[in-house]
Amino acid sequence: MIKITIGPRVFTATLDKGPAADALRGMLPLVLDMQELNGNEKYQDLPDDLPTHASNPGTIRNGDLMLYGSRTLVLFYKTFPTSYSYTRLGKVDDVTGLEAALGSGNVTVTFEME
Repeated sequence: MIKITIGPRVFTATLDKGPAADALRGMLPLVLDMQELNGNEKYQDLPDDLPTHASNPGTIRNGDLMLYGSRTLVLFYKTFPTSYSYTRLGKVDDVTGLEAALGSGNVTVTFEME
């Protein structure tokens, strides 16, 4: 599990098993200035590429933590259908308040081991 801190709010997320999630664990802690995109996600490029195994999930879920390409970390805060492919990294355990915490603009997010 990892801890995701957004301002005063702290969320936990469970990372998947696999090379990409393992590589992300190895980068922690990370403090990222995440950019707003499409009113449903925050994203930021990581310092290094991660291994990929991209597929189209069909539906993105609120709280999904995904990798777009080999380097862009994406934290989704709304559920919606998608035609894009991502490497799944994990999911926020309880999304209550996630959208409000992330807000409508760019935000600093800290990812660290719990």
